[in-house]
Parts: sequence; C-alpha cells; structure tokens
Amino acid sequence: MTKMKQLKTMAFLAAAALAFAACGKGGETPEEPQPDEKPDEEETVQVDVVTPDQWVAVDELGRSMPDYQEAPAKPIDYKVLMFYWTWHDSRQLNYPSVVNISKVQREHPEAMNDYNHPVWGQELQPCFWGQPLFGYYRTTDKWVLRKHAELLADAGVDAVFFDCTNGDFIWEESTEALMETWAQAKRDGVKVPQISFMLAFGPTEGSLSALRKLYKNIYKNHVHDDLWFRINGRPVLMAYPNNLSDYGDDQIIKSMFEWRPGQPDYVNGGSGVTWGWLECYPQHEYNRGELMTVGVAQNARDESGGHCYAFNAPGAYGRSYTKAKGHDTSEGAYVKGLNFQEQWDRAIQYHPRHVFVTGWNEWIAGKQPNWPPDNPWKPFAFPDQYDWEHSRDIEPNAEWGDHGDNYYYQLAMNVRKYKGVSRPARLSAEKTVTIGAFEGWDKVSPDFKHYKGNTMHRSHPQHSKSGIIYTNKTGRNDFVDARVARDKDNIYFYIETAEDITPKSGEGWMRLFINIDRNVKTGWKGYDFCLNYKNPDSDDTGIISKCTGPEWKWEDAGTFTYAVKKNKMEIKVAKSALGVSGKLDFEFKWSDNMQEAGNILDFYVNGDVAPGGRFNFLYKE
Repeated sequence: MTKMKQLKTMAFLAAAALAFAACGKGGETPEEPQPDEKPDEEETVQVDVVTPDQWVAVDELGRSMPDYQEAPAKPIDYKVLMFYWTWHDSRQLNYPSVVNISKVQREHPEAMNDYNHPVWGQELQPCFWGQPLFGYYRTTDKWVLRKHAELLADAGVDAVFFDCTNGDFIWEESTEALMETWAQAKRDGVKVPQISFMLAFGPTEGSLSALRKLYKNIYKNHVHDDLWFRINGRPVLMAYPNNLSDYGDDQIIKSMFEWRPGQPDYVNGGSGVTWGWLECYPQHEYNRGELMTVGVAQNARDESGGHCYAFNAPGAYGRSYTKAKGHDTSEGAYVKGLNFQEQWDRAIQYHPRHVFVTGWNEWIAGKQPNWPPDNPWKPFAFPDQYDWEHSRDIEPNAEWGDHGDNYYYQLAMNVRKYKGVSRPARLSAEKTVTIGAFEGWDKVSPDFKHYKGNTMHRSHPQHSKSGIIYTNKTGRNDFVDARVARDKDNIYFYIETAEDITPKSGEGWMRLFINIDRNVKTGWKGYDFCLNYKNPDSDDTGIISKCTGPEWKWEDAGTFTYAVKKNKMEIKVAKSALGVSGKLDFEFKWSDNMQEAGNILDFYVNGDVAPGGRFNFLYKE
C-alpha cells in the first residue's frame, strides 16, 4: 500500500481525528464478559454446518491448532478483521511482464543499487515481493476469490477491509467480482468474511470522492448488503466524514455509517473513535478497547523512531524482528513468524473486541526514487513490500516450499486462542454398516460437512499484459459430506459429493488419507495410510497403501471393501489393517484429482479436498 499521501504532518491527522471525534458516533464500551454457560452434559450436538474450528492441523514448524480444551469458546463475540487488497486489477496492469523483487535479488544483485536497471521494467512499475501460491493473479479472477473466501473463513476471519487509501480508487472491477463470488460462496455454505473499506487517512478530496462512489455503487442500492460489516447495526467505514456537506446524499452518507477513521502512524496510537491498521510493538488499544492491530511486519526502523519508512532500508522491522530480542539473523528465520507472534500475544493478553490484522494479499510495491519525501532512502525505496523478510502478506506463497503456508496456520492458531473453539460434537454409538446399502448414515455423528461449489475451473489472465492465461480444470468430485462409523472390528467411511462420482480413471481418484496415530512425524506429513492411492481394479475392492515415508513412498498393505452409488461412496476397512487396537483417535482427509504427488501445497490448488489445505477431520472416541 504505497502511502505517499499519508505522510502528512501528524498535527493535521490528529486535528482531523479530533474534529471528527467531536461530532461523530462513538464506539460502545465493550460489555463485561459473562460466565460461560455450560450446555447439558448429556446433550448430543448434531453438526449440520461446516465447522472449521473443529478441524486439526500441524504446520511445517510442528505447531498444532488449539482445540476446545486449550481454547474454550468465549462468551463475547470477538471479531478478527483482515486488511485485504482488491487493487490487482486493470488499473495496475500497464506493464508487459511481472517483476519479482526476491528473484531480482538472487539473479541480478547489481540491480539493487541501480534505479535504471532494465530488469525493473517500466518506470514506477509495481513489483511483487514473491510469488503467490495461486500465481501472479488479478483480483478479478473468481477462481482465486473463491479460494480466498474459503481460506479466510477456515481461519476464522470475520471481515476484510479493502485498501482504498490512495486517491479515490475503490477498484470497482475487483470489488464487484469479489462480492459476486463471495455471495455465491455464502450460498454454498462458506461463512465468508464480511466486507468494508479503508479510505484515505484524512478528509481529503480523494476520500470525499471515494465515499460518494461507494454510496452510489454499493450502499445506496444495498448491493450484497448481507456481506456488509456492521457495528451497532450500521455498516462500518474506516473513513473521515468531515468534509461531507449537510444536504442531499452527503447528509444520508453521514448518518448511514458507523465511522471509524483510520490513522496511519505506527507509534502514537489514535484518539476519539479512530482505528489503527498497523503498529509497532507494543500496540495501542483503540477506542476504549474496541480494537488492536496485529501485523506480520512493519516498514519502520529504530532510525525512524518506529514511524513509517522504506522497507528496504537496513534495520527495518521484518518478519523475524521482535521488540524483545531484535532481529533474528539465523537462516530462514522469516518463516517462523516471530514478529507476528509477539503482536498476537499482546492482542490476546488485552483481548479487544476486534483485532485488525495486516495483511492478506498486498504483494506489490512501487520502486520510488524520492521516498519518503522528507528523508528519501537512496538509491530508491520500496515503501510497503520488499522481499521474503520484509513483507507482510499471510496468503500462502509458492516460493517457500513446504513452509509457504506457515503464516496462514499461525493466523488460524491465534484466531482460535483469541476467539475460542466451539464444543465438539459427540460420537454416535457403534454401528455395523452394510456396504452397498447406503442406509443409516443420517443417524451417524459427527457430520463432517464441507463446502459445495468449489470445483470451478479457472481461465483468467495473469497480473501483467504478458498474455499468460492461468488455467485449472482439475476440479471434479466436489466433497460435501463425510461421516465415520465403527463397530468392534471395522471402521466405515462415507463420502458424498455434490454430483455423481466420476468413473475411477486417472490417478488421484477419491483418495482417503488417514493419520492413524496423529503423529505428524510418521508417514507423509503424518498420513500413514492412503486408500485409493492406486485406483481400484474392481467395483467392490480397493487397495490400502501404507506410507514408508517420511517422503511420498507407498506400498500395498491390504484391501478394503467399497461401493459407489451415484454421488455416494461407502468404505469398510478392518481396524487390524490399519494397526488399530483400542480406542479410535485418528485424523483423515478426502482428496480427489491431486496433480503434484508429494506436494502438500497441492491440496490448496488442484481438484478438491475435504477439509482444505493441511486441515484434517478428527475422529476420536
């Protein structure tokens, strides 16, 4: 987010905030926590919606998702807000190819001191700090937008704020595509984040123009109003209403919104009802405990007093910086999330009603020859993103290998600690299933629901004008419902898809991965067994494959019985074949049409999985 216009005097910003505080709507004082109301211990909870906070996962650093025992549900409805960028659309695409700063560092180190080096492309061309997992995408790519909806929902993010802080750009093309995609995802069962907008850090002419466009294009006609983020029943805007007039639409705009003007500074905190978006540790509480910021990294340094500065300047507070210990210079420290965790720990300690996280998918920064204007970093500055260490996106990336989703799971783990975890459903009684009858599954609990509609195909241009078209046609069997039953000797699996299950052709058909011992150090990424690693030769018997890992190496280890009927599949596997004796306590995942064998990140990209990414369903007696 290049904020050349944000570098106004702090006196002006403080005055603007105070001017609004005198006439604006204040936030409500957070209600006092009430004692946790315990449900009837005999009650059986039948899960009938997708419940991501019940899923389990271990990231590449060995960090585990907290469960209900570690993070019980909180009595107050806390909210996690995420900074989100819709600006990867046609207004940013006036260049022939993508420039990746981290790649330039590795392949053309001489360019880091040469503003005019040809590798930088066109004048002021925005550059990516790294490659997103879904490629250098545009935010009009509905395939990507659907992926984002599910990833953010699964992590527990409640709302996103779009970056409209520059001029009067509101990125209409991307905003419309996102709202349409997320509205459909919501109909498909995804608890999509609600939406709002962050405008300029003061009552500027650009901010005024943007407010009027947002009202005309979205709010006046209640476009997708079920997606609007609200406080006190009113849609929220991080914007200044000071220069709106007292008549016509301006008067309606003034009264329609819950105003939370944004302030840019990383050090001084805010006043009145202002909200922050990024701060250096220790972060402030805004508006009497209503909000605290959490950032992945900060484009600031000691020499700037912690205030905004070039991210490529020495000493910048990157991903591996903490206030407590300074810069961790060990190799690969950027994947550990040290800065991020220090800020999360403070937010969880103070527990404001909202945590504002920066950020999801900014990805790009301009190469500025004279920035900041009052003290330019030479030979040029990258204000807001720079490289693997000096960047602040959480969205999984393609260049860190197995660590590419570390920050995503760190986000989800801390969201659970902050918001709590719902009470898990009870297991139904033992039951013997007759394979092929497809009867009685509606009485089996838990019901492991998953989203329908996420096997859509992709065909969309790359970020630049290169002519590259991103395509993905691997979406096939759309998992929507899974269940598990058991008796003395067997485990039974049920899976349901949105449409009829495809014929068993090609690799990767209707695979069931099982982590039988819940130990991520055994098997491939913890998966000890895979049913249908090899496609079955018959219509009733399949092969059990056992991982001889930790790499992607599998060997035959027995057989199982199965049946398929239209959009349903049943499996019967002997406990002895999985080495089970005693109580069941295992994790499992369904996968269809995997393309990159042995790549855990393939679970985000190709075919369909239930649940998403590294997440697994848990079945525990």
